[in-house]
Amino acid sequence: MRVLMPLPDTDFDVTEVAVPWCLIADAGHDVVFATEHAGVVPQADPRLLTGVIFGQLGAEPEPKKFYRELADSPEFHATQSWSELDVTQFDGLILPGGHAPGMRQYLGSAELQRQIARFWTLNRPVGAICHGVLVLARTQDPITKKSVLADRNTTCLPKYMERGGYLLTAWRLGRYYRTYPAYVEDEVRAALTDPGAQFRRGPRELAARGTATDHTHAFTVTDRNYISARWPGDAYLFADRFLELLAASH
Repeated sequence: MRVLMPLPDTDFDVTEVAVPWCLIADAGHDVVFATEHAGVVPQADPRLLTGVIFGQLGAEPEPKKFYRELADSPEFHATQSWSELDVTQFDGLILPGGHAPGMRQYLGSAELQRQIARFWTLNRPVGAICHGVLVLARTQDPITKKSVLADRNTTCLPKYMERGGYLLTAWRLGRYYRTYPAYVEDEVRAALTDPGAQFRRGPRELAARGTATDHTHAFTVTDRNYISARWPGDAYLFADRFLELLAASH
């Protein structure tokens, strides 16, 4: 099967891209990357590779290893253009996140939203994690003109996590952890018909992350063909659950 993963040119989250790529590829599927312009080799947020502040708050060693492997892979150097995609040729879609300024190219693209709206109508597996949920919140259903998430249960980056990262680092990095003036959670909740019933914040986590062998601290929400997750700490469970959706779709 073929899974589409759109990316900005820079600043995406290391873990939220590399872990799903690795697990999906290991399961025998093809991951196709797309950027605004074909042939661009995208680059992750460099701070997540070296440590956001004083060497801390970055990606864990295993996802960084996966990212190095991804950066050397042929598919990562053969990106397609968002505008030229034929979305009917893909069996699944993954929307990763990231919070640094370069993410706005991807989070705010009207062209990408149009393509995602087309894919959404196919009722094939869609996964979104962290800021990636914003892309869906901003994507309009072509018939109802509401967000495609309007009637879905979902999670995303919780406000307490986004605020916490900002307060820890603002003295040195300014608004690095605040991609937009509005919090991700607030914008996602605003896209839902009944946010009190549909939004799932999940258990409170500040540091503990899920791993390939232990999902204790991870959290995802599945609603029909759609799965969402909160942050890099959910990436392994997110990828596993997405693979289950992919298998069930055929």
